Amino acid sequence: MTTLDGRDGRDGRDGPDGTESWLSRAVELATANVASGGGPFGAVIVRGDELVSTGQNRVTRDLDPTAHAEVVAIRTACSVLGDFSLAGCTLYTSCEPCPLCISAALWARLDRVVYAADRHDAARGGFDDREFYELFERPRDGWEMKVEAGSSADDFAPFAAWLAKEDRVSY
Repeated sequence: MTTLDGRDGRDGRDGPDGTESWLSRAVELATANVASGGGPFGAVIVRGDELVSTGQNRVTRDLDPTAHAEVVAIRTACSVLGDFSLAGCTLYTSCEPCPLCISAALWARLDRVVYAADRHDAARGGFDDREFYELFERPRDGWEMKVEAGSSADDFAPFAAWLAKEDRVSY
């Protein structure tokens, strides 16, 4: 598979894995997304030297706070490959993934994440995730949003059903 515009993702300037070219592609997607009214984030997922998927930030377009470029690319890649595991794939992204996106990358079992701009560049550009990184270091009782345990008649029922299901797909 080649990139959407017919390129193979490599331009001969970078190493055998095409890192610079794939990062450039992610940055191009991010820049183009700004021009079309989206956020300044783009991502590509590659398996070997083949493009699997792309993603652009769609938070404001789709009114979806989880529609970050990396998450969009992960969702698309899973659909294209027919699997929830992206083992064997690399995510190239225009900016260091935020906590949401790095968590999604971990759940997707990506082999590698490579980013261009870092979190400090994002902060200079008006996207400061420092608040979230710092939040996770504090006890939950100090969070502005309350996160607390509740109770129902059988809290463990969904897990009991899962454990009893013989044909479950482990993940």
